[in-house]
Amino acid sequence: MTSQTLELQYFFDPLCGWCYASAPALTGLAERHGNALRMMPIGLFMQPRPMASIAEHAWQNDQRITTLTGQRFSEAYRFKVLEANDGVFDSTPLTRALTALGEQDAALEPRLLHAAQLARYVDGVDTCRAEAVAQIAVEIAQDAGLDLDTAMFAARLREDSALADTTTRRVALAQQAMRVLPAGGVPQLLARIDGEPHVIAGQHLYRGPQQLLEHIQALR
Repeated sequence: MTSQTLELQYFFDPLCGWCYASAPALTGLAERHGNALRMMPIGLFMQPRPMASIAEHAWQNDQRITTLTGQRFSEAYRFKVLEANDGVFDSTPLTRALTALGEQDAALEPRLLHAAQLARYVDGVDTCRAEAVAQIAVEIAQDAGLDLDTAMFAARLREDSALADTTTRRVALAQQAMRVLPAGGVPQLLARIDGEPHVIAGQHLYRGPQQLLEHIQALR
């Protein structure tokens, strides 16, 4: 019997490698249950730090993710992003971009997240830079019939205080909602089925869309 109501909250940070590992599952989830899906960025990496301080640890963790899930981290990403001179690790531009596009259409958020992940981890684009994020966001918006200017959007990501405040409030609400979950870290998916919460994490998110969708169907 199919449940009458389904609500889905996906907790993540756009620079989280394990969230990239769950990208195929999230894409399938958005295609099947997009109207029920709410993106919940928790601001895990919104405190800027030098890329050099985390590059070696990040690459080692990325290789572990590849071994366990098959997700690709390219040499272009390693050399252009992790080893970039004066690189900064900061998910603020991407989190603000998700918020800005979500104000237009919430369905654009998972699309932007996936496009940004592929740009970073496969193509070697530094998605900590507002200009790079703006280019990706504008392409996603244009595919949806929205006309945005790349330079103006990048300026919004850097300077728009209203967007910054909205993003900060959104992150705070996501952090508050995540505190009730039994598991720590991201990604996590909270499925409310007829109001009853079910936390989905780990292998259910890393083995692709079919397993995740089957698991949700079984819960229903």
